[in-house]
Amino acid sequence: MGLLDGILGQVAGNPAITNLAEKIGLSPEQVTQAIGALGAAHGEPGDTVASAADSTGLPQDALHQILEHLGGEGALADIGRVVGGGVSEGDGGGIAGGLGSMFGGLFGKS
Repeated sequence: MGLLDGILGQVAGNPAITNLAEKIGLSPEQVTQAIGALGAAHGEPGDTVASAADSTGLPQDALHQILEHLGGEGALADIGRVVGGGVSEGDGGGIAGGLGSMFGGLFGKS
């Protein structure tokens, strides 16, 4: 998950992450960690939220809220697409730009 960690580290200061953290009562760092864990768990067998909860120690209800704000399981597939290199430089600055745009869109911001 090293690549994902690096990318999430670049978008951790994104205002959408901060806003989401405030809404659900977590720190921006915890939300960033949760997004990474949800993205990693999405590709694994079993329950995505339960797996992410096991790996982060965060409560499942908070992870469900994050997943809902991201746009559900489909959004996790988008994270996988971005991390997998499906976003080009023309899509807003490469992988980090793609994730930044996606997180900015959480609250109607671009």
